[in-house]
Amino acid sequence: MNFCMWTDRFATNRRAFLRASAGSLGSLALTHLMAAEARGLGSSGGSLGLSGDASPLSPKSPHFRPRAKSVICLFQHGGPSQMDLFDPKPELNQRDGQDHPGELEIHFDKQAGKLLKSPYGFRRHGACGMEFSELLPHTSALADELTMIRSMKTDSVDHESALRLFHSGKFQAGRPTWGAWALYGLGTERQDLPAYVVLSDPGGLPVDGIRNWTSGWLPAVYQGTQIRSEGAPVYNLATPQEIPVTARNNQLQFLESLNRAHLERHANHGELAARISNFEIAAQMQTSVTEVLDLSSESESTRKLYGMDHANKSTSNYAKRCLMARRLVERGVRFVQVYLSGQPWDTHDKNAERLRDLCQMTDQPSAALVQDLKQRGMLEDTIVLWTGEFGRLPVSQGKDGRDHNRHAFSLWMAGGGFRKGYVHGATDDFGYRSVTDVVRVYDFHATLLRALGLDHERLTYPHEGRPDSLTDVTVTRANVVNELFA
Repeated sequence: MNFCMWTDRFATNRRAFLRASAGSLGSLALTHLMAAEARGLGSSGGSLGLSGDASPLSPKSPHFRPRAKSVICLFQHGGPSQMDLFDPKPELNQRDGQDHPGELEIHFDKQAGKLLKSPYGFRRHGACGMEFSELLPHTSALADELTMIRSMKTDSVDHESALRLFHSGKFQAGRPTWGAWALYGLGTERQDLPAYVVLSDPGGLPVDGIRNWTSGWLPAVYQGTQIRSEGAPVYNLATPQEIPVTARNNQLQFLESLNRAHLERHANHGELAARISNFEIAAQMQTSVTEVLDLSSESESTRKLYGMDHANKSTSNYAKRCLMARRLVERGVRFVQVYLSGQPWDTHDKNAERLRDLCQMTDQPSAALVQDLKQRGMLEDTIVLWTGEFGRLPVSQGKDGRDHNRHAFSLWMAGGGFRKGYVHGATDDFGYRSVTDVVRVYDFHATLLRALGLDHERLTYPHEGRPDSLTDVTVTRANVVNELFA
């Protein structure tokens, strides 16, 4: 029978046919890698996402010589308190309980109180003398490897809009995140693993959900792929035991033929192309993901380094995800984000108590990730970023909380060609406002892209009649902060 006639015959009844097929094709636990090799496509095989032979995820040449080739972002939803963790303020401590001497932008103004000192001590660490809170013994031990920015500034005091600003460059929902932009600009060297991986918290999604890793109006193939740290990492990944390998391969080849015919009739349908591409990746993931996420091969000393043996379950799980992030990057994944459930750093009350618990959860695993990458010779090629969406106020909210602050927050980075043991910028005497060497989120985005070898002004995509970008430099006037580089 002629193939075109054959596929037309099933075009209007495809769902019913697949439902009736042996082995339940709906599970899509694919073994397409063998078929790809048989077609001579190799490890960088083609994708149905393009009309030609090239994949939208194929490696692309950067604009500049890159300092780093991959990113691990440890995102701290809620807004960590900079004056309690990274930015010591003796004046704030001395004037505890007094009125703030200037004007403050206060989110929950009815609950605003007096100046609130940090209950935790600070001391200098490393040859560089970088100051850290006593809550961060593991991170502070790596002071000479870190780049600290104490003068970050954003434009929103609301969680959702601040998250979108940090992740995608503007307040509006539906814009591509910076991980999607990086993938669009660079592609990936591995076609058998997702290029952009999100390691989600078993407790649930973070605030703003999947918008934190959306591809927006970029092709959907650039969005993040969520992988779980407990149970099956990806649903329906394993082939049912009762299905013979030969039968499965035959089913998948037939399914691929139907997919190709369907895509030819809808050549400009980006979501369809992305979904088919994801099925192809799923085929290869059946073996690749299982191997990369199998932590049993890690030594006991490595597992202890991260804190996987920690008595606190939240610490051991965060440790597991940090270790998973290292293994993913080690095997060529371009962009990995580790998220927390909800927005735990949003300390509107019990600030001191909650910070202690949160640091217990994140400090050791975060530091271990940097240490492990360094000892494996991977840190120089990898950017590790620890940040939230904004900071906190120097005055109390209610009895013992801190409100949102968009005018100042701190973050740290390691690796990726950034200056080691370096503190950039400063805030005022109370930690309320960034005043020296201020780094806006737009400038930070431009700098991160530059570290990956990408020009933020040239990395554009046509959208609503104009070339749009992560930084939209015409509007934001974003600049690369060259002082951050070694």
